[in-house]
Amino acid sequence: MLHSAVRKLKHRAALLLCSALCFILFVSYFLLSPDEPQYRGHKRQSGIIEQNELLTKALDKANDRIQELEARLDRFESRVPKKYPQVKSLNYIARKRILITGGAGFVGSHLVDKLMYDGHEVIVVDNFFTGRKRNVEHWIGHENFELIHHDIVNPLFIEVDEIYHLASPASPPHYMHNPVKTIKTNTLGTINILGLARRVNAKVLIASTSEVYGDPDIHPQPETYWGHVNPIGPRACYDEGKRVAETLTYAYSKQEKMEVRVARIFNTFGPRMHMNDGRVVSNFILQALKEDVITIYGPGEQTRSFQYISDLVDGLVALMHSNYSQPVNIGNPVEHTINEFATIIKDLVGGKSKIVHLAEVEDDPQRRRPDITRAKTVLGWEPKVSLNVGLRKTVEYFKRELQRFNYTHKDKLIT
Repeated sequence: MLHSAVRKLKHRAALLLCSALCFILFVSYFLLSPDEPQYRGHKRQSGIIEQNELLTKALDKANDRIQELEARLDRFESRVPKKYPQVKSLNYIARKRILITGGAGFVGSHLVDKLMYDGHEVIVVDNFFTGRKRNVEHWIGHENFELIHHDIVNPLFIEVDEIYHLASPASPPHYMHNPVKTIKTNTLGTINILGLARRVNAKVLIASTSEVYGDPDIHPQPETYWGHVNPIGPRACYDEGKRVAETLTYAYSKQEKMEVRVARIFNTFGPRMHMNDGRVVSNFILQALKEDVITIYGPGEQTRSFQYISDLVDGLVALMHSNYSQPVNIGNPVEHTINEFATIIKDLVGGKSKIVHLAEVEDDPQRRRPDITRAKTVLGWEPKVSLNVGLRKTVEYFKRELQRFNYTHKDKLIT
């Protein structure tokens, strides 16, 4: 019923707009044409002024009418129930109230989906520096979902049962853009979240990173490895920020007897990655899709291991539900050189892109692969999605994003 009424109103608005445009064209052609005789002579000037006044009044009246119809459309559409994905129904004992900082970002939004499908109440806090409301718009208005625009560098007061602390820019171009802000987010922001968890007695999971290992001299990297990090290098704002975040977490845990979890996240890819985040996966896919040159920094023999986003989300949830409080690597132990990875993406996408090598980036880790023995033992977790399957899904997402960008996006695409 409401849908039919909305359609009728939209039809009336369109007809009214067409009528106004036709009237404008009529007046412009028949009454205001400079070739007509009535434009000759002083006596016709007053007539032209009157016609202009009538035209202005008619346009104002049409505009008021269109605005009135648009307001009625908004009221009707607000009454049309929004359809949401199907979620589980949990009783009040099983259902948790869960806070996700950075929940509108790449990883956070997929975690939101997982927890919402499982039937929990989810509160997302994000300052939208790298996160996007579009990543979680399909949940906005749902009774189990809440979105708060807030920067965690400032204290937050809210009642929750669990906290996933993901807030922080995670790609080099983003965290190097404002290194002081990055450090504040990972120190002051973490203090605020740990303080919140202490006040409400919530279990808290801190999203750390493989960057805490720096440019490692042990391979693969176990959680017992202390790392090899340049404390004043260009990546230090993120590397050392996360290392301090871990230190703060265990200081709070020991002093305040809190339940804490620490996930050291390795390279992750999938849909909703930021198109200009400067990471290997997004760079290579976009360059291949646009048939630009595929740029590799350095010789390309440096290695990385890549996990698909759904595997990471499963690992984070498993860690939160576990009784294990020490750091756990969450990543894929299958290792590829950057050269191999570029060739894989080029072959998958097709096209005529050439692979070129540029100057090496300062402090770029030469080898990166997780030892996931601990995750297998204490969580029963290991990656399930193969690289090819994950890349195909990611390429399809980026194809859609490029189409959308070509027509609607106004920002410069930086690759």
